[in-house]
Amino acid sequence: MLDYQTLRVLRERHPAWRLLCADQAVLICSFLHRAFILKNERVLGAEALASALTDELYAIADRDGTTFGKTPLEYLNDWASPEKGWLRSFYKVGTDEQQFDLTPATEKALEWLGSLAERTFVGTESRLKTAFDLLRQMAEGSERDPAKRLAELRRKREEIDAEISRVVGGDIPILDDVAVQERFQQVQQLVRGILTDFREVEQNLRQLDRQTREKIASWDGAKGELLDDVMGERDAITDSDQGRSFQAFWDFLLASDRQEELAQLLERVLGLPVILKLAPDARLARIHYDWLDAGRHTQRTVAQLSQQLRRFLDDRAFLENRRIMDLLRGVEARALALRDSAPDGTIVSLTIPGADIYLPLERPLFRIRATTTLPELVLNADDVDDIDPRALFDQVVVDTAGLRANLNRLLEERSLVTLKDAIEARPLEHGLAELVAYLQLASREFETTLDEETDDEVTWQAPGRDGVAIERRARLPRVIFVRYT
Repeated sequence: MLDYQTLRVLRERHPAWRLLCADQAVLICSFLHRAFILKNERVLGAEALASALTDELYAIADRDGTTFGKTPLEYLNDWASPEKGWLRSFYKVGTDEQQFDLTPATEKALEWLGSLAERTFVGTESRLKTAFDLLRQMAEGSERDPAKRLAELRRKREEIDAEISRVVGGDIPILDDVAVQERFQQVQQLVRGILTDFREVEQNLRQLDRQTREKIASWDGAKGELLDDVMGERDAITDSDQGRSFQAFWDFLLASDRQEELAQLLERVLGLPVILKLAPDARLARIHYDWLDAGRHTQRTVAQLSQQLRRFLDDRAFLENRRIMDLLRGVEARALALRDSAPDGTIVSLTIPGADIYLPLERPLFRIRATTTLPELVLNADDVDDIDPRALFDQVVVDTAGLRANLNRLLEERSLVTLKDAIEARPLEHGLAELVAYLQLASREFETTLDEETDDEVTWQAPGRDGVAIERRARLPRVIFVRYT
């Protein structure tokens, strides 16, 4: 509710509102929009971003004569300060260079500023149809009466049959240029909005990670209670509406058939003459790859949370083991101190003294070990021709170049290829060694994604006894090779 008090708090605390009220809002918004939004950059290093800001400040000074009193890096750190909150500053693992990324609040402000620009064409018909379709999906999807569901399905079938009859009769309805432009504008807003949503989901997960780190650092209770608390919060995020929606989106995006369908639809739509006149952004053709990249950032945030939890467990286990060792050393020290002053009287009394008895016949008999004698073989020059050298070449050699060519050929046909698809296209000839070679290519030479919730089963024929082939099976998480253009 936008009452007076709520708006007052937003104006004082929300980073997006503070950005719009800043003295240098024009410079900040224009530069961040071009550096991150237009180029679709998720993370930029301090050196590259400061260099781009240097060029921007020089261009403004040369054009308008306006000068600025700080260095580019000082401006970036100021924009990333907690008081401003327009950029997120952090360090990647394994590097000492400062990294910057947009915050969701800044992206919302830039999106709102973009909506203020005057549009030459404003469509409403497609939005109305979209609203009707969403309402119809909600109404039909929540209907539990089988009779009503069947009646609705029959109505749709009658509509489809009627449309088929019209097409067979030569009456093919085609969208006019206005309808195509209107729907294309709506698609652009939706696909860009998805990237914006990724940043907000990522920020929520980082907030959970920050809260977990603070709780671990200040925890004094039992380890089990902390694990219950932390895992409860993790399950709450996963089972929340936002978590389930993100997981459904990620599963939908990783489906190879959906990837192929989306790529084909984008290619067909962007090739329409009416769309070509609009000069659409070329990056729209590979927007699904941008989604994959943004999704990986979100998945890495979840992985960092798991690593932090594991590091805590290791530290706690080390401290507990150290405490046990301290207690043992204390017992040893006390025992050494009492060694020279033995106590008087009986120390230990055995109620039933006894001895271990070993019968002679229970011991195994002596066995002479067989020794292997290697004959001394001296080869003469005349005997070399009688030796078959093929035994030196009967070794298992994996054709890595052939496996690489098989993957490249499949990725030219499809944008996503699973490891099982590659093996079905070229069955394994050398069994497990060839399967390991595929996994080495996946980790070193190709862009891959691992779906740990889905397993693939791979089979091959291995030589057995008496020349009878044996079928071997291996089950491993689904490995997906991704084609980038």
